[in-house]
Amino acid sequence: MSTQPELKDATLTLQDRIATLTLQRDDVRNALTGTQLIDDIVSSVEWVNRQSGVSVLIVTGEGKAFSAGGNVKEMRDKTGIFGGTLDEIQKQYRQGIQRIPLALYNAEVPTIAAVNGAAVGAGMDLACMCDMRIGSTRALFGETFINLGIIPGDGGAWFLQRLIGYQTAAELTFSGRLVEAEEAKALGILLRVVEPEELMPQALQLARTIAAKPPLAVRYTKRLMKLAQQKALPDFLQTCANFQAICHHTEDHHEAVDAFLAKREPSYKGK
Repeated sequence: MSTQPELKDATLTLQDRIATLTLQRDDVRNALTGTQLIDDIVSSVEWVNRQSGVSVLIVTGEGKAFSAGGNVKEMRDKTGIFGGTLDEIQKQYRQGIQRIPLALYNAEVPTIAAVNGAAVGAGMDLACMCDMRIGSTRALFGETFINLGIIPGDGGAWFLQRLIGYQTAAELTFSGRLVEAEEAKALGILLRVVEPEELMPQALQLARTIAAKPPLAVRYTKRLMKLAQQKALPDFLQTCANFQAICHHTEDHHEAVDAFLAKREPSYKGK
């Protein structure tokens, strides 16, 4: 396993095939701009993709917020990615915050957002970029760009409507209103809502369930889930056949079948 990336504003830990990325800029409510969190997130996902010993990635925040998204003071001062000419700003978006959706979309393992507090603007979008979301009762969501006279420049409109449907996504995006945890669950943003002290235990429990499965099959299944969103059915079925043929030739498949028939716990090698 290669050396973990050196992160500036986050930590990355690995235990039992589960990587946990914790955003650690509580002083600015884990804002993604004006910090090193963009680089930290992208580097972590790219590292996870290279590690055969990782099956799941959890993303969470330290402190009161999951992520406040863009730094509003920088918007006011027109600094960072918010400053410059029209051409400079669009270039800074593409080379900056838009690297996050591309990285998470291309994550090769299932991703879980453990939403500990406010997730607004790009912070909400970050959570929606993950495959699954578990929220604390303190979680608060808001697709709030419209309130600041801007649009979801990080690609959030692409993810949100695929998650909860166009009409509901449109209402949240055009109104810019805040959504508390229980409503977020009812809308399909959250998988479940738990007490704050149960957030990471619940996220880890879900992650362990996935990490206990055959590692190669987990990664192929993740690829299929993403491909299903864009391929026509005939092409998708051909891809399914290709991946399935590969899985049938893995040692882990034979171990899974043998363990099932012998009524014992399997022991997977990721081969």
